[in-house]
Amino acid sequence: MSRLRADAKINWTLEVLGKRADGYHEVRTILQTVALSDLVTLAPADELSLALSGEVGSLAGEPAEANLAYRAAAALRERAGVSAGAEIRLSKRIPVAAGLGGGSSDAAATLRGLRDLWGLSISDEALASIAAGLGSDVPFFLRGGSALASGRGDVLAPLPDGPPQRLVLAWPERAGPADKTARMYAALRPEHYSDGSRTERLADRLRADEPVRDEDVYNVFEQVLPKVDPNTAETFQRAADLGLGQPHLAGSGPAFFFLLASEQPAEPLLRLLQGDDRLGLRATEIATLPAAASREER
Repeated sequence: MSRLRADAKINWTLEVLGKRADGYHEVRTILQTVALSDLVTLAPADELSLALSGEVGSLAGEPAEANLAYRAAAALRERAGVSAGAEIRLSKRIPVAAGLGGGSSDAAATLRGLRDLWGLSISDEALASIAAGLGSDVPFFLRGGSALASGRGDVLAPLPDGPPQRLVLAWPERAGPADKTARMYAALRPEHYSDGSRTERLADRLRADEPVRDEDVYNVFEQVLPKVDPNTAETFQRAADLGLGQPHLAGSGPAFFFLLASEQPAEPLLRLLQGDDRLGLRATEIATLPAAASREER
């Protein structure tokens, strides 16, 4: 049996450069793992099975075959040409469909764990190829830490682990639109496209071991959020009006985060975010994680 942590992510930047010939969008984004994690437990079995617990949200009604972790196990078994099974148990703490990559992280942890559990001699490159077939974020979670992603988000360049940074992460109790990411991309227009320079500047700061600042964070989806998800847009603006920092959308949302200064206490912001019934938010203090920490088992 093995137990692996599957960490959430945020996007420090998310720029869209334009529409590609294959119908996807060309992106430049910096991904960062953070200390909010699901727990993936793997045990030998004759067949593949999946059990969920914790904050499962909309996953509760899905068949196992639709879950990314289950699909990762099936893809690895097919690639390796083995008939081994596994009992996959996911203890969910990362909010589902919140822009934090929980499903992709679960899939990556499953790939890493089953390679060891089944004793497979599959290279890191082959594992990354399987991960890419599951979704653009899955290869990132095989390593975690900080990375610059380009192409459809599937071309990764690892970045140095910068100074640890503290965040307050908040997410609405109500779910956003089921197809929110696709709707975000569909809402983009040429005036929303950029040249990727914001992302490159922040990558240079991280390579110089400098911390991320509020002015470095950028997410193009914030510009179309009011059109795609008005409820989250209203909550986002109310959080900004609290006057204790600038919220930043996490991926395609609806989760968002605040950067904390080194000595800034999190409690006042947490109290305000969770104490206002109009916001309907849950919130927690988290920190960024280096790549090594993102691979540890527990």
